[in-house]
This record gives sequence, C-alpha cells and structure tokens, in this order.
Amino acid sequence: MLPKGENTTELLTIANDEQLYDKLVQQLNKDLLYANIDENFAVNISPEKLKRGLHEIIYRLINEKFAEYLNLLYIIDVPEKQVKALDGSDVLEMSEQVAFLILRREWQKVWFKNRL
Repeated sequence: MLPKGENTTELLTIANDEQLYDKLVQQLNKDLLYANIDENFAVNISPEKLKRGLHEIIYRLINEKFAEYLNLLYIIDVPEKQVKALDGSDVLEMSEQVAFLILRREWQKVWFKNRL
C-alpha cells in the first residue's frame, strides 16, 4: 500500500525514509523539463528547500504564466478535481497546496515504479 503523508513535510520524510527521495526529485525535474519550465532542483536539495522552491515556482506560474501552470498540472497528472477543490481566494496559500498535490502525485509515480 502506498505510504502517503498528510502534508508536504510528512510526504518528503516518507520518501526519504523509503530511500526514494532522490528519485522523487529526479521525477519532478523531468516533468518540469517536459513542461518547458526552466527550473531544476539538485538531487541532494534538502526537503525544506525543495518544498519552498516548488512553492515559489507554482506561485510565480499562477501569477505570471497561467497557461504554463496548467500545462505542468496536466503533464504531472494532478487530478483536476483536487485542484478545483482548493480555495483560490489566497493565491499564496493555494500555490502551497498545489505544490503538495504535485509532490504527492510525483511520489505516487516514483513509489509505483519502484514496486514494479
């Protein structure tokens, strides 16, 4: 059964404990590249810096490049229903929640690939 955290910190801790954190960062980098987003995280980045960095990217995309933001969500395969369920009144808060949804989806991909 897929171990999943209830927030970004828990999720990244689980990925680290399962020794799949590096693969999670690599998967995120791969999908950012597919979405033509010129950002790349070092594989050895701390979970806190990854969390902050992704949050900043999402916030910037929502505010400045909305089409690229939607494309990223599509490429990563974040369920539209989950994104629509978020409260969009505070963009800063929403971008943090979207970053969590992205990391959770990337974690699912990495975890399942590792189980095959």
